[in-house]
Amino acid sequence: MRLAGDGDSALLAGLRAAWVEENSGGPVVDDGYAAAFDAWYEREREQRLTWLAFVDDACVGMLNLLVFARMPRPGMPDSCWGYLANFYVAAEHRGSGIGTTLLAACTGYADQAGFVRIVLSPSERSVPLYERSGFAAATSLMLRTRPD
Repeated sequence: MRLAGDGDSALLAGLRAAWVEENSGGPVVDDGYAAAFDAWYEREREQRLTWLAFVDDACVGMLNLLVFARMPRPGMPDSCWGYLANFYVAAEHRGSGIGTTLLAACTGYADQAGFVRIVLSPSERSVPLYERSGFAAATSLMLRTRPD
């Protein structure tokens, strides 16, 4: 496992495409996807930490943490929080500890860096993994979805 770097856009794009195809039931053809992903990664990579997991030489998992620096407050130390997103492990490697290892790297980093919180939007399937790692349902946040 390692943090993603400048040359990893194609690896990340491949994992993201695999996630979409798994959840949509099959291949998705999008000729502009690679360029759109590269542009997104170029804009976002400075404020995200992305961990990659490998089995042999194959990249089989990822997790990213979007870092939010909080507005400074007089007399208070600087602080930040994170939004955990794009957590994916290829289906054939689930249950092997890769997800737990990725999550531990993320939470360990956040703890060491003094993050005040990590928030996320879990899938139903992922809730037990998050609970085993110390996450709990939040009642202190509110949500507004786009009106249809």
